Amino acid sequence: MSVDVLTFGLNHVSAPVSVRERVSLPIELLKPALAGLRSAFGGAVTEAAILSTCNRTEIYCAADSSVAEQLPAWLADFRQFDSSQLQPHLYRHMQDDAVRHAFRVASGLDSMVLGEPQILGQMKDAVRAAEDAGSMGTLLHQLFQRTFSVAKEVRSQTAIGSQSVSMAAASVRLAERVFGDLKECNVLLIGAGEMIELCATHLAAHRPKKMVVANRTVERAETLASKFSAGAMRLSELPDRLCEFDVIVSSTASSLPILGLGMVERATKTRRHRPMVMVDLAVPRDIEAEVGRLDDVYLYSVDDLGRLVQTATDARKAAVTQAEAIIETRVQNFMHWMDSREVVPVIQYMHQTADAVRAAELDRARKALARGDDPEQVMEQLAHGLTQKYLHGPLAALNHSDGADRKQLLALLPRLFTSRASRNDH
Repeated sequence: MSVDVLTFGLNHVSAPVSVRERVSLPIELLKPALAGLRSAFGGAVTEAAILSTCNRTEIYCAADSSVAEQLPAWLADFRQFDSSQLQPHLYRHMQDDAVRHAFRVASGLDSMVLGEPQILGQMKDAVRAAEDAGSMGTLLHQLFQRTFSVAKEVRSQTAIGSQSVSMAAASVRLAERVFGDLKECNVLLIGAGEMIELCATHLAAHRPKKMVVANRTVERAETLASKFSAGAMRLSELPDRLCEFDVIVSSTASSLPILGLGMVERATKTRRHRPMVMVDLAVPRDIEAEVGRLDDVYLYSVDDLGRLVQTATDARKAAVTQAEAIIETRVQNFMHWMDSREVVPVIQYMHQTADAVRAAELDRARKALARGDDPEQVMEQLAHGLTQKYLHGPLAALNHSDGADRKQLLALLPRLFTSRASRNDH
């Protein structure tokens, strides 16, 4: 079975958030997903890793190429999603295209925010999860090590991330469109992860009137809040306190919405229809989509923010061109490494065969010497025996060939033996 590098999945370009959230895999599902994938395809999938973020869910495999057409049905079944609804949003990459895709993703070229650095850490987390699940092998290990190296090279040698507008900064912009100066605004941050911390950093710089962090674990909320002189609260307090806040930014790992239509509707009535800006950075979504229909609520999803930040300057376009050139060179290097792996078993077989011939002829020579045969004659017989056995395979192949095969052998064999003779001359 030939093993190929395969990548398939969907991202913020190919699929809306309503589809991405259905196939998103939280960290606790990665290990069972990888086990299920390998079990479903048996030996056809030898290695696998899954990258699942708010903007993409992708499966990287070392597998037989025949698996490529069957993977979408497996993912749909695993996530209990209609495969016909999933199919239009999927992309598939094989061999050098799959390698190129991994390099581009890690370098931030395939991100909603061009050059954003978080994706590299997310890929490293995906690799660690695959290692813990026992689904990493030589090929994917080499692929991801080179992927991380390429990402570092792109970031150090180009300006790809220097002018990127982060999702956190975009959240502030959206709030300013509604409220102008944020100094009189009360801000609520739901969650305590990396994205919420980035948002807190950007929002704190605008000195809002009040800032509160809400989290399921109040200790984590307090830890993050202490960095920004903010308050902390439990998620269970949201129904009673939501009406206090003008700007709400949410990014949790919850599999179900945290803010439903009924809760937000009650809050707007209590606020006497003063506007609320709600930014949902989570996939699956933290805020029910129906909330956006309320007259006094400005609801933005992760896709809305993506459209806001996709403005490329000439400098960034030049950086992309430079990054693509670096990636292309490294893709060719990796494919050369993959090609060289295919030769290894043949080389090993040739060495083993040659060692067996050498051992047999040496054993015969030692026995002859032990009998007292003439050493000169024994050496002649040793050389003759080695020569005959090394020539036997090529000569037999030549004698039993015809047509195109014979022509190919006639062209190839002199090159092999000429190069060997020329080395012996020096």
